[in-house]
Amino acid sequence: MDKAKLILDGQEYELPVTRGPEGEVGIDIGKLRKESRAITLDYGYANTGSCESSITFIDGENGILRYRGYPIEQVAEHADFVEVCYLLVNGELPNADELAAFKHELTYHSMIHEDMKKFFEGYLPTAHPMAILSSMIASLSTYYPHANERVALNIIRLLAKAPTLAAFSFKKAIGQPFIYPRNDLSYTGNFLNMMFAVPAEPYQLSPTLERALNLLLILHADHEQNCSTSTVRMVGSSDANLFASISAGVCALWGPLHGGANQRVMDMLKMIHDDGGDVDKYVEKAKNREFRLMGFGHRVYKNFDPRATILKKAADEVLEELGINDPLLEIAKRLEEVALRDEFFVSRNLYPNVDFYSGLIYSAMGIPTKMFTVMFALGRMPGWLAHWKENRGNPKTRINRPRQIYTGEGARDFKEIADR
Repeated sequence: MDKAKLILDGQEYELPVTRGPEGEVGIDIGKLRKESRAITLDYGYANTGSCESSITFIDGENGILRYRGYPIEQVAEHADFVEVCYLLVNGELPNADELAAFKHELTYHSMIHEDMKKFFEGYLPTAHPMAILSSMIASLSTYYPHANERVALNIIRLLAKAPTLAAFSFKKAIGQPFIYPRNDLSYTGNFLNMMFAVPAEPYQLSPTLERALNLLLILHADHEQNCSTSTVRMVGSSDANLFASISAGVCALWGPLHGGANQRVMDMLKMIHDDGGDVDKYVEKAKNREFRLMGFGHRVYKNFDPRATILKKAADEVLEELGINDPLLEIAKRLEEVALRDEFFVSRNLYPNVDFYSGLIYSAMGIPTKMFTVMFALGRMPGWLAHWKENRGNPKTRINRPRQIYTGEGARDFKEIADR
């Protein structure tokens, strides 16, 4: 086994080295503190590997993303989101019989208990859909108290019920009656129907919107150890049940620096539009650090985000097929053109990321900005579930407990203060 050497205070320590199949190198510091009393310090865990995983591979320097070994470009072009759910959770693509059975299970478990409808009555109409979604997912543990004993079934239940909960939260916000799931529709078609259908009025399901939603969900299905996925694994490491762990992931995703990023892109584009659409003006402001361009750059991708490349083409197609002439899309394209040829952005690898185009497509579909993060959560659900399952089944898993470097006061005598 390879070894790395660390010299600290004149003492040499040997650390095991783990190598992944794609050339990744990890230095195992598991025994460093025991042997040296020292720990590593890594703000934001940017250089810390918390686990070994066989689910998703990312090469940020070369813009590569693969699900279980399959390139995202091929998955996005050929797969159905339900197939991707099966792939991520079970490790392999399903055959025809397995896929049919999986789709049947998702359809069978898409209803929620009627009593859960009463929960929605207690929320204000202004309640954020992510607050509703996280609390409703957590409440599922009261209906299925043995969540960690029937893992396969409860994974199905969560994948099946999440779209229902999301759509119900939307209907609650706009004051419309809930629309129940339909067994004759696809996973994405069923969600769109629950979102936009109204009683006694036929809803014309658009194949264009179904394809667009399928693509968006696939591109968001997993992204390795991001903030929300790491939260799911951390909460799950305490042996918290499946529903509690996923609810925690929803809360982590809610943050504007994570799942809320595409909403901030839309806000930026609207602001530029309302200010006359002068893209060059805002590019210059960004270069002078007077303004931050949202949707550019990525914590992991140092070249380009492969998902953004796919979504750019999809945004053009969706808006063209729907006959929408969106001025915000034109601003987005001009922003991209300027940024990609300007040395300031090129030298800093500030390429468009997945959030840059996803909001435009959601907006074209009629999904309000407030629901964007919920849509992200629906797409990320199979990834969270796959990581929770993998973490639970790994004998190396321990309850997560990061260390710290204490920077406060040294030991002080409280008695001296008390005597004054």
